[in-house]
Amino acid sequence: MPPISNRVTSLPPYLFSIFQQKKKALESQGVDVIDLGIGAPDLPTPAFIIDQLAKEAQKPANHVYSSYNGCQEFRQAVAGFYKRTYQVELDPDTEILALIGSKEGLAHMATAVLNPGETALVPDPGYPVYRSAVHLAGGTTTYLPLDADNHYRPMFDHVSKADWKNASLMFLNYPGNPTAATVDRSVFDEAVAFAKQHDVALLHDAAYSALTYNGYQAPSVLESNGAKDIAVEFGSLSKSFNMTGWRIGYVAGNRELIKALSIVKSNTDTSQFLPIQKAGAAALMSDFSAVKENVAVYEKRMAIMLDALQELGIKVTKPRGTFFIWAPVPKGFTSSSFAERMLEEAGVIITPGIAFGPSGDKYFRISLSVGEERLREAAERIKALNSKER
Repeated sequence: MPPISNRVTSLPPYLFSIFQQKKKALESQGVDVIDLGIGAPDLPTPAFIIDQLAKEAQKPANHVYSSYNGCQEFRQAVAGFYKRTYQVELDPDTEILALIGSKEGLAHMATAVLNPGETALVPDPGYPVYRSAVHLAGGTTTYLPLDADNHYRPMFDHVSKADWKNASLMFLNYPGNPTAATVDRSVFDEAVAFAKQHDVALLHDAAYSALTYNGYQAPSVLESNGAKDIAVEFGSLSKSFNMTGWRIGYVAGNRELIKALSIVKSNTDTSQFLPIQKAGAAALMSDFSAVKENVAVYEKRMAIMLDALQELGIKVTKPRGTFFIWAPVPKGFTSSSFAERMLEEAGVIITPGIAFGPSGDKYFRISLSVGEERLREAAERIKALNSKER
């Protein structure tokens, strides 16, 4: 066997890839599997974005390496988006960096900030990539507790003085994956104050900021006073414009953190294909009517699944953001055992909450990433399984 680093061999398997393997195995046996596990939109990329890609791809000048920080058009589009949406001024040359998807940027930022043995504060429950990024950077994870009774707001005072002292960075994510939790600006004001007090880089993952309901607009951490002194925000076009496979995102905010990330990235990649960046710029400069259409679709889907869960006695408050439902597992189950049963006996994939951290084990996540007909079918299968159990 060739030598493999301890950082790789000690990294737990990515749970979503495990469920996809099980899905393939069942489908090979003729089982019709409905996948409510993966957080990837099934809706098409808007036609105007595809048209822009095709137009830009016809230009020979776009078939060269991008500049390391991304093309000017894309960075200016990000700056324009922040100015229109949040009244936040950003310098496209020093305060914005193009990413090959926000996941990549979040992972590389851990490497840019952490020294071996230093601590990162990671939401529990939270997106698993935060933990794996810290692990691969040689850091250690300290959980930042999120609790249903506190509406999944970060409980900064539950972090010990010793952990704050050893911390170099902190991840936040609102609207949240997996919890679908939303916050107002006061939470970011508090986060910025704690980050400054303890000299901790604040990384906010805003991948779902455009997917909100009932008039709610998700705030940006960069709206908070002094945020650019210590914080950066990661954005993605994957969820808002259904561009998951395009791999285009950005980071905005503190110029020193962005410079550090750009050094890591310039040694590992050469940014994204220019036509994709320019198509992304067209998306960000649009009127976001395509995003509003997506939100209307997800609202209909959410109503179907919330009604089904209600019939099963599983009470969930309608989320104000994301396309996820975060629900308590029935009595007598862990999140893993419930997910296994759903897959093996109902042919429905849900994500066990334990995948998102220790405190998630009493919950499961549903992704509204299939059409209404398939959602209704999934709901009927779950109801039938519940009736059989009784």
